[in-house]
Formats: sequence, C-alpha cells, structure tokens
Amino acid sequence: MPSLSLRDAAQAGSEAVLAALETSPAGLTQAEAARRAQTAGTNDVSHGTVRVFPVLRAQLANPFLILLATTALISLALGESTDAIIILAIVTMSVGLGFFNEYRSRAVVADLRRRLRRSAITLRDGPRVVDAAALVPGDVVLLRVGDVVPADLRLLEAHELECDEAILTGEALPASKSAEPCEPGASPLDLPSCAFLGTVVRAGSGRGVVVQTGTRTELGRIAKRVGAGLPETAFQRGLRGVTGLLVRITVLVSTIVLIVNVALRHNAVESVLFALTIAVSLTPQLLPAIVTISLATGARRMARRQVLVKRLVAIEDLGNLEVLFTDKTGTLTQGRLAFAGALDATGASSAEALRLGLLCAASPGAAVEALGLTDALDAALRRSPDAALIDLAAVRRIDEVPFDHERRRISVLLDDPRQGRILITKGAPESVLDRCAAVPPGVDDLLRARFAAGYRVIAVATRPAAGSERLDPQLERELRFAGLLVFTDPVKTDAAASIDRLVALGVRVKIVTGDNDLVAVRVCRELGIAVEGVLVGTQLDAMSDAQAQAALPGTTVFARVSPDQKARLIRLQRAGGVDVGFLGDGVNDAVALHDADVGISVESAADVARDAADVVLVTKDLGILADGIIEGRTIFANTVKYVLMATSSNFGNMLSTAGASLVLPFLPLLPSQVLLNNLLYDVSEMTIPTDTVDAEQLRRPAHWDTALIGRFMVLFGPISAVGDVATFFALLLLLHADPATFRAGYFAESFVTQTLIVFAIRTRRVPFLRSRPSRALAATTLAVTVLGVGLPFSPLAPLFGFARLPWSFVPILTTLLICYVLVVELAKTAFFRRLGIRRSVNAPRAEYSQVRNILGR
Repeated sequence: MPSLSLRDAAQAGSEAVLAALETSPAGLTQAEAARRAQTAGTNDVSHGTVRVFPVLRAQLANPFLILLATTALISLALGESTDAIIILAIVTMSVGLGFFNEYRSRAVVADLRRRLRRSAITLRDGPRVVDAAALVPGDVVLLRVGDVVPADLRLLEAHELECDEAILTGEALPASKSAEPCEPGASPLDLPSCAFLGTVVRAGSGRGVVVQTGTRTELGRIAKRVGAGLPETAFQRGLRGVTGLLVRITVLVSTIVLIVNVALRHNAVESVLFALTIAVSLTPQLLPAIVTISLATGARRMARRQVLVKRLVAIEDLGNLEVLFTDKTGTLTQGRLAFAGALDATGASSAEALRLGLLCAASPGAAVEALGLTDALDAALRRSPDAALIDLAAVRRIDEVPFDHERRRISVLLDDPRQGRILITKGAPESVLDRCAAVPPGVDDLLRARFAAGYRVIAVATRPAAGSERLDPQLERELRFAGLLVFTDPVKTDAAASIDRLVALGVRVKIVTGDNDLVAVRVCRELGIAVEGVLVGTQLDAMSDAQAQAALPGTTVFARVSPDQKARLIRLQRAGGVDVGFLGDGVNDAVALHDADVGISVESAADVARDAADVVLVTKDLGILADGIIEGRTIFANTVKYVLMATSSNFGNMLSTAGASLVLPFLPLLPSQVLLNNLLYDVSEMTIPTDTVDAEQLRRPAHWDTALIGRFMVLFGPISAVGDVATFFALLLLLHADPATFRAGYFAESFVTQTLIVFAIRTRRVPFLRSRPSRALAATTLAVTVLGVGLPFSPLAPLFGFARLPWSFVPILTTLLICYVLVVELAKTAFFRRLGIRRSVNAPRAEYSQVRNILGR
C-alpha cells in the first residue's frame, strides 16, 4: 500500500500527493479501499480490547491488600498456618472480585464506545457515509462545520476553513487552513495545509485526502506516549475524603492498641499481628469492589434504558444533578422543522423570498444532500410543496462563506439569470438585519409576532456583486432586505411529563438556546415550565462574572447565546457549588459539555458533542434522562449504605475488641478469628448493589458527606460496642467461659449483630414493614449469618480456635440481639430526625406508591 509522511504531504502540491498515494480527486473505489484496509488496519487510536495485566496491576496496588499480604507472610513464618490461609483467602477474594468486575466494567465501556462510532463523508464511487474507523490512506474526505476530522488529511480544497486544534496544541483560537503547500521547516503541528485527527472544524468547509490513520496520526502518536488522565469527579473526591477519614482513625487506634498490648506484656509478635488485624478490620476492604460492581451493574441497566455511559463514575454524578441546562430544539420540541411560509416586509406570501432561501444553501452539492446531511432548515425548505415549483437549474454558484455559530449566517455568491451576479445572505434575523442598508417598517413587529407565536424565523437579504470572483465577508454589508422564512417545530407531546419527572427529582431545568428569547419562552409556557427570568447573549456580555452568577438562580431562559457564553454559564453555575449537567448535541455545545459535571449528548449528535459528553442518550428524550438520574441515585444510595454499615459495625467491633484486649489476660479474639469475621461479613455484603432504595432517597440529589459518615460511625459504633460488652459480662459471669469459649461466644454475637443489622441501617423506615431489601441481599445475608453463627456450635469450631458453645448461650444471644435491634432503631430515628429527615413511619403505602409513580419507577 502506498505511504507518505504528513510533513512531506504538507510541503508537496495536491497533485503530487494524490499521485504518491495512488488516488485521485474522486477518491478510491470501494474495492480498493477494502484491499487497503487489510494492510492499513483500523483507523482507531484506542486499544481494541481490554488488557488483563493493567487491570490486575491496579488491583494489586491497593495498600490494604499489601498490608494483608504482609500479615499473611508474617503469620506463615511464625507457623500460624490457619491465620495465613484466612488472610490469603481475603486477599484472593478481594483481588479476584475486584479484577473480575473492573475487567467486566471496562469491557462494558469499550462495548458502549464501539456503539458510538464516528462517521465521515468520503468519496468512494461517489459520496457516501462510512465509519471513520474504516478510512484508509488515499480516501478523499469532505469536511463541514462541526465535523471531527477523521484522520490526518492533506487538504485539497479549503473554503474559509478553520479547525480547533486545542486537543493537540492547547491553542484556544482556531487555526486557519489552506490547500497551498507549506514552507519547509514547519513544526509537526504547524501545517496549515493539513487537518489533524481529532480536531474540530469550527468554520468553513473543505476536502482532503487521508495520509495517515490510527496510531500513525499525530494524535495516535501522542496517545501511545502518554495516557489521558481524566479529571477527578465529585464522586471520586467524596470517596477519597471518606477513605482519608478511615485511614486516620485506623492508624491512630491500631497504634494505641499495639503500644498498650506490648506494655501489658502480651506476646510481642501476637500483639503486632493483632494490631495489624485491628487496622485491617476497620477498613471496608470491599469498598472499591462494591463501587465497581454498582457502577458496572448500573451501566448495563442504563444501557437497557437507552442511556450509554462512557465513563462509569459519571453515573454517580448524573444522579447528583441539581441543575440541568438543555437546548430546546429536539429536546423540548420535536426537532422536525416544517416550512410554514415565506413572507415579504408586509407579511404577505413571497415566492421570491423562498427562491432566494433555496439558492442560499450550504454546499457541497446535491449528491451529499441526498444522503440526508444537509442543514435542517434547508431540508425543510426543500420539502415544502412550493419548492418543487421553483427552477434553480440555471443558477451557477461561484463561492460561499459557510454558516458558523459566531456569525449566525451563511452567504453565497452566484450568477442568477434574473439578477446577474449577486450575493445572498441568510441567517438569524438580527444578524442579517444588522447588515441591511435599511429595514422596511413593520418588519420588527412582524418578527416579534412570529416569535411570540413560537415560530422559528430566518431572514434573507441580497446585494449586487458584479465583478466579484470571491466572496469576501466584507461584501456582507449594505444588503437589501428580501423577506422572512418561517418554520414550525412543535413541542414534544411527552416533554411536559418528562419535565415534571425532573422537577420531582429535584432537578432545576434551564433552557440555553441560540434561538430567539420569545420563542423559548413560548415553548416553556406550553410545557408548564415557570419562567422566572430571561437573559439574552448581549446582556450576558455586559455582565461581570459576579453579576451573571447572581442572576443565575432567577433565570430560566438564556437565549441567543454563543458557544463561549454557554460554557461561561456552566462554569459560573458550578462555581456556586452546584452539580451541573448540560444536554447538547451540536458543535457549539462541545465546550459546555466538557465543562459540565456531567456532559450529556445523544447518539445522533455531532461527533465533537458525543466525544465531549460523559453520557450519551440513544434518543433525545428528557424522560430517558430522568431514568438515568434515578439509576445514578440508586447506585449512590447503595454505595453509601455499604460505607455506613461497614464503618459503624467495624468501628464498634474494633472498640470492643481493642478495649477487651486491654483488660483481659488474653486476646478477646485471635487475629485469624477477626479476619474470619471480616471475610464472612464481606461475602454477605456483596449483593448490596442489587438492593432496593426507598423512594424518598431518590427525590433529591445526594452527595458524599464525610462529616455525616463520621457522626454515624461515632454514634452506632459505640452502640455495637455496648452490646459486645454485655456479651462479655454474660460469658464471664453466667457461663464462666474459658478463653476458647469466650472467643466462640463473642464471635457469634459480634457476627450476628454485625450482619443482621444491615436490614435496619439500609433504610430510614421500619425494616421489612415499610422497606424490603432485595431478594439477593436478604438471601446472602441470612445464609452467611447462619454459617457464621453456627460455626462456634459446630464440630469445626476447634479448627478456628473456638471451644464448642453450649446451647444455653442461645437464649442469651437472642435476648442481646433483640435489645440491640430496638436500640439501633431508636437511635436511627433520633439521628435522622436531628438532621431534619423525617422517617414517616406511619405514612400509608399509597403515598410511597404515588412517589414511585412520579419518579417513573
């Protein structure tokens, strides 16, 4: 297969480049492209498969696993084989479970990314849309505004072409492009005659030949040298804060336990092992695995709900949304524009305005237009019955300045048999009317009336351009107003219900649109959205950041805003400490999508918008988005359940175990017995990601609250410890237990209270009566409880250093368990009441059913 370096291609003429690549301006044939693909490979800079070793290495790097492995080696060296076996079982389970779910979750994300392939318009036996991954050197590609450049290209044509190359160069301003050869000596990324993979077409249009693909591109080489580090999300920051809290407490308590036990002349080696075990027992070792299981399970469930998650941690942030900025077209409206009529300055029907509007359409021509890739407004014009009656065949196009989101207009230069060489400009009314020499009286009133009725309106203007061979943007002045083109975009029938669901979820919806403010307000009113305030782009520009931030809470509609203004709104809203989502699908939305806590796009969006988004909706539907938010909140709620249960129960057991070791002449539990307790308990909690979540916990966004977790642990940990102390007295005073019997009884009591209390802590309501756990959680918890409590009563007890418990301990254990559950329920009610959270114990079931109906569950 012919090859050519990008630098050589940039410095050579177009014809020489085509010859070197053995292609032509008309591109390759389908057969030749297929042949070259066998040698060139896939045009993809990412790895096609998930690799095993990096996932396994990440699991082994866990500091707590290193601590466990060290403890196992010490135990083995001292001949404590039972301890070593249990510890190694915990290590194996933690690494295996973490690896399996992390590998599977990465595979899920890779599969979802494959569903979001980019497309490109290439010339293969004529224009056709192909998967960008299938491009090969020699393909000729067409570029339009909003396209992500699909490979490294040598440009053959460039019409006012500008590309945003910030992904490679970091430069904020777009780079101007030309088809002229570059001078020798240019830097690898300063090649105006080339367009690079991954950059974005910000203005103009062009045509280029593929020179390099995949990892041989400039972006591919960078991707091979460095890994792209993603910014830390709010969920990850919160998780890190919780982990830091546990680490500080663990280090402090285990150090004290070690010093005191050695001082009291316990066996030094045994004291070290015991202190290490105490440190390990406080830490919820399965927290990373629980999070990964939850996220991977959530990603699969969300995919079934038509929500594709590109970054798993974005699921949590989606559930935490407080403010959603969304565009209007296609989200609140149907997005299927229909031409409603062409008007002159008096409001009368105008065939000439329609004709000029049809002439002022974007290239690259009818062949590509047949693929359905034209602008939605132009497509609506062509579908109108009157368009078929207008003959445009004799008109010759000379040049054009394509539409861009800053100018908000398109201009064409052409030869018209009726008017000679003329310039036609079409675009947003304020953009076009500002260029007119005079605006006929009544036009402003006509516009306001149409906008207030919910129509989209485009203005058309012309001017003579005799002698002009190129369309200089300076010609866009002293224009003559020619008419208005009016379009309808009906509101979606289900949009109002979707808005109601988002409001029920505590999400404030704000409209950000490039359309007229009167149109946006009309749509909001049709959907029942209360419009508190309206700001337009010019007003935003006149505000300082402080003024704009102060205006945000009282503003519902932001109209006629530019891409930079959208991004500014997102940044200011986030600066106020609010979790922000942005839903958009156009190239002008890319920066705002990147800057939001959660960028949300749709599968049919522009490539650059899909690339910038964290979450992609298969259908542009706010109802689907509400499903995703509920899923995110469910996952977060279950993750917090595990943290609250594990930290409080582990803290309580650690307090009682460490305290008893200071007053008893023997260790209350051997290191192996503490670790066995942890192992069995973690097995019972593996199904927490499947648990149901109470409706009131889904109503509002939730966030990591390290202080609350600390208070919860400090309250419920000592309650657990008091139950343990009561067990100590019962064992010593009633049963006169020796060390082995004491350890057996304490193990059984601590294990049954630790596991069964899950059912109380998992809900703020009365367990089972008002909130039922999932079948999986109930089954695993009960099964492991029977196993753990039954062990000291079984013949296997001596194997783990226990004496077999007498059956007279059963009524003592039952009484302690009942008292413990009652105390926890009272403490739970008081704890949440103090936080201002009412449990609503006596609320009728119908109320909860109503809540779930509102939330769409």
